[in-house]
Amino acid sequence: MNNEHLPLKGLKIIALEQYGAAPFGTMFLADLGADVIKVENHLTGGEMGRHVVPYSEDGDSLFFQSFSANKRSIGLNIKSSNGRKILDKLVSSSDALINNLRGDLVNKLGLNYKSFSKHKPEIVCVHLSAYGRNNSRASWPGLDYVMQAEAGYLSVTGEPSSPPTRFGLSIVDYQAGLTAALALLAGILGAQRTGRGQDYDAALFDVAMTNLSYPATWHLTEGYKPERIARSGHPSLVPSELYKTKNGWIFIMANKDSFWPKLVTAIEKPQWIKDPRISDFKSRLKNRQLVVELLSEVFIKENTEYWLSKLTGLLPCAPVNNIESALSNKFSDERMITQKISHPKWQNMKVVRQPILADENVLPRKKAPLLGEDTINILKEIGYEEEEINTLLSDKTIFSQII
Repeated sequence: MNNEHLPLKGLKIIALEQYGAAPFGTMFLADLGADVIKVENHLTGGEMGRHVVPYSEDGDSLFFQSFSANKRSIGLNIKSSNGRKILDKLVSSSDALINNLRGDLVNKLGLNYKSFSKHKPEIVCVHLSAYGRNNSRASWPGLDYVMQAEAGYLSVTGEPSSPPTRFGLSIVDYQAGLTAALALLAGILGAQRTGRGQDYDAALFDVAMTNLSYPATWHLTEGYKPERIARSGHPSLVPSELYKTKNGWIFIMANKDSFWPKLVTAIEKPQWIKDPRISDFKSRLKNRQLVVELLSEVFIKENTEYWLSKLTGLLPCAPVNNIESALSNKFSDERMITQKISHPKWQNMKVVRQPILADENVLPRKKAPLLGEDTINILKEIGYEEEEINTLLSDKTIFSQII
């Protein structure tokens, strides 16, 4: 796809970001055409994601490549007086600034709308922190796993008899990053309409709690007590859980009225359609254990592949894959889920692609930048002359390395 046709081309975003949450969200923006400039302190080794093991060396890592593709990097010490002047000039030529620093640091470092609006009234400032900026936990560090723990995720994940179980991926980080990206785009649209930007806040804690969604509504309104359901089952729709087959597992979801007749007909048990014990959602919820026992006796008799051949297309169902088999299955290939990226070190580097297709085309992606790879070009774009740049290099205000 031609980069000129990407929908966010022309937007310029300054990112003081690190690790997973904000970089995940801004990579969506970069994939869609925004010019995302990572501001990295070269004196401390740049963004911490560059150093995440096991696949890390020389200030680059496969972790970093997973979160910062299509971005540019400027090596800049914003705590120095000249570094701050450069940041202010960058912001003056940009649409938005995003950071995911600890909540209490934003105001201390002057990275808020109040500080930047004197240079550009339309600037949008997005702050993604662990717990927010102005509260009793503003100075607390916080990451995805502890958010899952405090928000109750571990109490509803896994089997009823198992220890508290974390969701297997950093889902709070990813959703928080996307939440911040949504706030950023909404803020830019608002600023274009009103001529005035503002601060927008998103917190990992808030996102984790918001994700509680309808079980929280049930609890707050009717006193419902969420709990783990055996076989990773749905809290109210039955059958919607795991079933063991002759050679593995299958996940079945008969979560519409029409799916139950289709399921039992396909497994050659049509008499269950009108069995009053299990004929509708209410009766199946009441008799969940009976439903599970009846279906378990059927599914254990054949391989997963056999049942998939009977059920796919009739109702939601899937094999239970590991990561390797998920990435290598034929439908992933059909959907072009993996994308090869040219990289001088990892010559066979592949990543999972951006999930948005434009006119059914995969969005273009290039490797994440070296620390300071774009420093010189970025400074020239905002009016710095070569002599000034050399002075800034010599006093270590900035850092540059070019392939």
